[in-house]
Amino acid sequence: MKRIAAVLVLILSLGVSPGLHAHEEAKDINAMSQYVVGLIYKGDAWKPGDAEGIQELQMAHLANIGRLAEEGLLALAGPFADDGDLRGLFFFNVKTVEEAQKLVDSDPAVMAGQLRVELHPWWGTALLATFYNDAVERAKQEP
Repeated sequence: MKRIAAVLVLILSLGVSPGLHAHEEAKDINAMSQYVVGLIYKGDAWKPGDAEGIQELQMAHLANIGRLAEEGLLALAGPFADDGDLRGLFFFNVKTVEEAQKLVDSDPAVMAGQLRVELHPWWGTALLATFYNDAVERAKQEP
């Protein structure tokens, strides 16, 4: 899926200018915004990708990610390239851990126990969602 690029971004903050909230347009490269980061781990019911039903579950998980991104609730998401217990990251474009938990609870892979997510409030560049949205737009234009 072009809309759901497996992107992982390491952001080094250049300065601290707190004040922007999620969903506000950022123009200052030093502006900061609060997000909620989700560390995605193998769940208690984890099964490898070739197990029966896991491919369908993964597709539902990716569809949920796409929905959250299109609604502006997910700034960035992506898997890690290794095969450890830590599977990937979510950067939720919401103000509270409670809001993010509701979004996590809507994920089919979490509901099935395939994944579990640990949430933490995080300050980062207010341009984070812009980076992702620009990447999505470029992907749409590729043949």
